[in-house]
Amino acid sequence: MAALAAGAGTLLCGMAPGDMNIAAFLIRADAVSRLGPLALATPEGNRLKGEVVGAGKRYKARIDAQRKAGLKTTSCPPESGSLTPEEWLAHLRSYPASQRRSVSVYSAFDALMKKRYPCRN
Repeated sequence: MAALAAGAGTLLCGMAPGDMNIAAFLIRADAVSRLGPLALATPEGNRLKGEVVGAGKRYKARIDAQRKAGLKTTSCPPESGSLTPEEWLAHLRSYPASQRRSVSVYSAFDALMKKRYPCRN
């Protein structure tokens, strides 16, 4: 059992921010949300927030690199913006349950940015 736990820890630690699938994210978010306003103050709430913030940073780094290289970007977001937890969770829940295990938080973040900030070229 200890070896299994250690292997799972290694696997989870080897993941980049945003690599969690949205099915796992929603299960964990639903469990934490039962705490109400204190949810984000918990270690699990912080991990989930870190997953979304990490996905956002990866996304921004990719968009910035594409712009710097003169390439077309997949979306055209403003330099700063906001995303409420409710908006984020609603977006994740918009995916059919059958697809949630195959879509990462990072991919879902990218899809949301494409939807919210399409390029008008």
